[in-house]
Amino acid sequence: MPKYKYVAVNINKVKFSGSFIAENEKDLAVQLAKQNLYLVSCTQVKRASPSNFFSVTGKVKLNEITTFCRQFSIMINAGISVVNSIGILKNQKYTGYFKSVLDTVYDDIKGGLSLSEAMKKHEKVFPNFFRSMVYVGEISGQLDRVLLSLAEYYEKDREIKKKAKSALIYPGILLSLTVGIIIIMLVYVIPTFRTALENMEVDMPGITAAIYSMSDWLLGNWKYLILVFLIIFMLIAGLRKTKKGKYFFDSVKLKIPIYRKVQINLITSRFARGYSLLLSSGMDVVDAMETMSVVLGNANVEKRFKKAVEDVRLGNTITASLGAYNMFPDILLQMVAVGEKTGTLSEVLSRACIYFDDQVDSSLTALTSMLQPILITILGGSVGTLFYAIYAPMISIMQTYLP
Repeated sequence: MPKYKYVAVNINKVKFSGSFIAENEKDLAVQLAKQNLYLVSCTQVKRASPSNFFSVTGKVKLNEITTFCRQFSIMINAGISVVNSIGILKNQKYTGYFKSVLDTVYDDIKGGLSLSEAMKKHEKVFPNFFRSMVYVGEISGQLDRVLLSLAEYYEKDREIKKKAKSALIYPGILLSLTVGIIIIMLVYVIPTFRTALENMEVDMPGITAAIYSMSDWLLGNWKYLILVFLIIFMLIAGLRKTKKGKYFFDSVKLKIPIYRKVQINLITSRFARGYSLLLSSGMDVVDAMETMSVVLGNANVEKRFKKAVEDVRLGNTITASLGAYNMFPDILLQMVAVGEKTGTLSEVLSRACIYFDDQVDSSLTALTSMLQPILITILGGSVGTLFYAIYAPMISIMQTYLP
């Protein structure tokens, strides 16, 4: 329903102004009359969607969503209505973008929409998985429990992502250190030695001449090199925002030998946790699978998963459908088969996600253990080669002039 700004008077002709949500101007006059106010004038407020211009991604951080869910759950459990809870939460210390979203949600609920319907207008903040859970909580009367489960889900998901990022920090530092040292030596160290050696008219070994040529090329083309890297970076960033580009890069992640296992374990853990949560909330098996198809975090796997959902819809078992598209490890399929046969799929997956969380940790540890010696070898080899190229002419001089 639209929102109106109004000017009204009471029986003593004292003016009042404010805003009110009503179906139309006639309904606004009726609503004000119930408060012993008489409408003088009104204008409809044009409500645009909150701008995410000042938000880095247009989304809300996971820690804000988690805090929101926990606070919301406590208020609902305490008997506070949904609309009043949102009214309180929109004034909490969230980012400006999230507060503006909650403000719009609050107005929409006051206008007659359900919570899940009001959230549907903000898909970047409240994705399909989140809204589906809220809808289940609304119709089951267990919104407080659902919100608490969502908070725990997002906390665990954030923890896993944090571990993945932390595990790659040290290899990233080593790689940056390697590139930095090579550039410094080519740009500053080698030209200095070259000038000194050229004055001595020494014959340069082949490796030294090659390094000098590399240094000359870098000094002469560094501007173009930076420009090329910027263009490549922008192209990759732009492609990742397209469906085909995201599908391509996500497919590559599943083919990189040392990174593939980490990706599969992350996706499997997310599926087990999310699907278990949806089933335990009372959602239908197929509807829950359809909801999960967009939150697995990999476009390649999501495409295959959607095909599996269609197979289940046609009457196939979940185990057979998932197994046909080679998305998850065999151990998960065995667990799903047991859950289907015993009617305890939600409980089985709840235990399975704990196992795959441990597998994520193990695969990350294995990845870093493999990357560190490789990068250290590259670093040592590169620096050693450059130093040999620098000192080879000096060694030649010493062998020539010293007895």
